[in-house]
Amino acid sequence: MNNEPPKLFAHRGASDQFNESTLTAYKIASSEGVDALEIDLRMTSDGVLVVMHDETIDRTTDGSGSVAAFTFDELSAYPTVGNGGREEMIPRLRDLFDTFGGTEHYYIETRLVDGEAVMERPLIDLLNEYSLIEQKKVTIQSFSQKSLRQVKKLAPSVPLTRLFGKGKENIVQASLPLYDNIGIESTDATQQSVTILQSLGKDVHVFFNEPKKEKAEQKRVEKLGVNGYFTNHTSFTKKLIR
Repeated sequence: MNNEPPKLFAHRGASDQFNESTLTAYKIASSEGVDALEIDLRMTSDGVLVVMHDETIDRTTDGSGSVAAFTFDELSAYPTVGNGGREEMIPRLRDLFDTFGGTEHYYIETRLVDGEAVMERPLIDLLNEYSLIEQKKVTIQSFSQKSLRQVKKLAPSVPLTRLFGKGKENIVQASLPLYDNIGIESTDATQQSVTILQSLGKDVHVFFNEPKKEKAEQKRVEKLGVNGYFTNHTSFTKKLIR
């Protein structure tokens, strides 16, 4: 059982209070004193790293199409819509760094682009531009081993989190020294799985795929001694674990 209090990662910002992955959502999360801002990255056709979870803009904006098909200027024509009742532009990763600087920890998810690890170098360059690696203000996560190996090659000191989709946890892969943390879907978190991963020297961070069951699941995994929560309910989780 871990003795340190679990950490709270604002999943796409305070996504229960405002449009996910927007500056306002991250500002709200920051004001609530989270341990890190969880950020999903996509890359535009002109190589700009933007904060966006989905491969397309269909769900979170009033437009449609693949993020990778737009230049950033073209993407800016489609503001986010949804929770909060206000439109707000899709931010660049740079915009978050300009807003928060070294005052926040950034928990950034990378993805392959057309099967290749191409966003990692511009990401590391940007992190170095803002001295965030030097300040130890970043953790990088991915479902892709290829991406994380590229990050390790470019920035050996950055902590890495290997994510596993629901039902896809692989102890052999999880045990690799490459990874500091393991991220699993909450329903895969059992006392046995958490204990095994922690015995391998890994912190266990859980994410939640079912919105209606998330709060109940958070209460359940709290009893297992997990090390961190990717939460969509920052205020609720903060009260639960602290």
